[in-house]
Amino acid sequence: MKPIPIISVVGKSQSGKTTLLEKIIPELKKRNYRVATIKHHAHSGFEIDQPGKDTWRHAQAGSDHVLIIAPDKVASIRKVERAPTLDEIVADIQDIDIILTDGYRNAGKPMIEVIRSVRSSVPICTSEELIAIVTDVRLNVSVPLFGLDETQSLVDFIEHRFLQLLK
Repeated sequence: MKPIPIISVVGKSQSGKTTLLEKIIPELKKRNYRVATIKHHAHSGFEIDQPGKDTWRHAQAGSDHVLIIAPDKVASIRKVERAPTLDEIVADIQDIDIILTDGYRNAGKPMIEVIRSVRSSVPICTSEELIAIVTDVRLNVSVPLFGLDETQSLVDFIEHRFLQLLK
């Protein structure tokens, strides 16, 4: 079985990584691809459950792994001794055509950097680390450049480079 392609969207804080993913995901879905996303959160102690709800209460009572299952969704919250690597995380993902990450700059996966002039005009990655840059800044780099609103062209690029064999 062919490994699922993983592309990390990277950039400075508030550069527009999530906004770019919000544009890429529906375009991939329109093309009938199954998409998984992973958000890298750099700080300990995030909460996704609501205080007072049953799953929150389970965790507060000491459960090391809380799952909630509904007819249309499954969520899993688990305490860990260390942050798992991206490869450890994706090992459990199935029935997906592509995985997009928000972050994971040091995971060794193909990366697209987002650079917006309001945050910076200098890449945080080298051209050798990147497959593309999405920007509103003029740059002299050796990777493809896409404008902030060139979603279809960017997804064409992703599809040609990573997903062509699925069709």
